[in-house]
Amino acid sequence: MRGRKTAVVVRMGEGDRGDLLAWLRAQKTPGGLARRARAMLLLAEGQTYAATSRQVGMAERHVRKWARRFIRDGPEGLRDRPRPGRPRVFSPHRGDARRQDGLRASP
Repeated sequence: MRGRKTAVVVRMGEGDRGDLLAWLRAQKTPGGLARRARAMLLLAEGQTYAATSRQVGMAERHVRKWARRFIRDGPEGLRDRPRPGRPRVFSPHRGDARRQDGLRASP
């Protein structure tokens, strides 16, 4: 194997491996989460970061970032964190819009 050795080595137990495999099999798993789970499984099998990034379609620096989060937080570290910003005004579930009394559809 050419290149330098990495200091970040992904190891996982059977429980974590089972969780990630379940995410991959589930049809409702978001695509980004499934891609990150697949990357961690490949790294745990001993693949390099470069090979893993090519196989899952992510930049190598992103694979390293998610590997550090996985090592620190386990499988839950692969989930997206809440993002800053203004809260949603309209409900994503087509419910009643709160604080929108002034907005009405024209007849």
